[in-house]
Amino acid sequence: MAPPVLDPQIQAVLDEQAAAGIQAPGAVTPEELRAQFVKQSKEQWGDALDEVHSVEDTDADGVPIRIYRPVETYEPSMALVYFHGGGWVVGSIDTHDGITRAIARRAGIVVVSVDYRLAPEHPFPAALEDAWTATQWVSNHAEELKLDVDRIGVGGDSAGGNLAAVVARRGRDHAVPIALQLLLYPAISYAFDTPSYSYFSEGYGLTRDGMHWYWDQYLGGADGANPDVSPSQTADLRRLPRAIVVTAEADVLRDEAESYAQRMFLSTVETEGYRYDGMVHGFLRMAGKVERSNAAFDELAESIKTMLAKTWRD
Repeated sequence: MAPPVLDPQIQAVLDEQAAAGIQAPGAVTPEELRAQFVKQSKEQWGDALDEVHSVEDTDADGVPIRIYRPVETYEPSMALVYFHGGGWVVGSIDTHDGITRAIARRAGIVVVSVDYRLAPEHPFPAALEDAWTATQWVSNHAEELKLDVDRIGVGGDSAGGNLAAVVARRGRDHAVPIALQLLLYPAISYAFDTPSYSYFSEGYGLTRDGMHWYWDQYLGGADGANPDVSPSQTADLRRLPRAIVVTAEADVLRDEAESYAQRMFLSTVETEGYRYDGMVHGFLRMAGKVERSNAAFDELAESIKTMLAKTWRD
């Protein structure tokens, strides 16, 4: 297989990271890795933040959340409960402020960003339980939040996409209405057995060794074959919420995400898949420096609006 041709601006970001001496997961402490991630996030997004009408920090049954409203409205709004990426170890609602603002503004929906607990201090299932608690709280308080309870979805990038996929399945199994699952280059399997893990094991940002380290921190000894850990292990995908699955060409997680999308489609779940060629894992966080990443939000916004508008019932 020939190496992928990366977008020149993506390559420039990777070169900048190499020149800056970015430390790999496991080479520094989790605290140092988090500080590095905060710095990277600020540099990659820059000042290109989307303006929204209001931003409110509040609490969802003990889980910190941030509510982004794109415009002032008195009608119930469509919404997305969002779980940030970062390998379950790094990241926060602050590091993903650019992504959540972009989705809120461009899709014209309310976005509720969830600040779940991080590993290794809080291993599995802490992050998942926080994600599930926040989702139920938003659904149960939809009326006072001025949200349309039939048009609330879940979403996330990378580790957050993993949480979104599991929460979507729990919603199906526990009669919590979820209209959409937005999975942005999600971690779907603990198996490390796909071709993309071989093709892109190093040199494209997120590495195979890096994912091993992240998974180890998150699992804390838990079984990687548990469907709450690896959505790929879910036997029955029927009746799941509609799905939008986004992958990057040069990403170790590409194949497992695309396989999951194909399985959902074959299980009669309405599924849209987008592979962004020339991109690497985490490319949406680079929208301040990469024009193609910025344009992707506009493209995905149309699908997000359309999917949510159909409601979970249809």
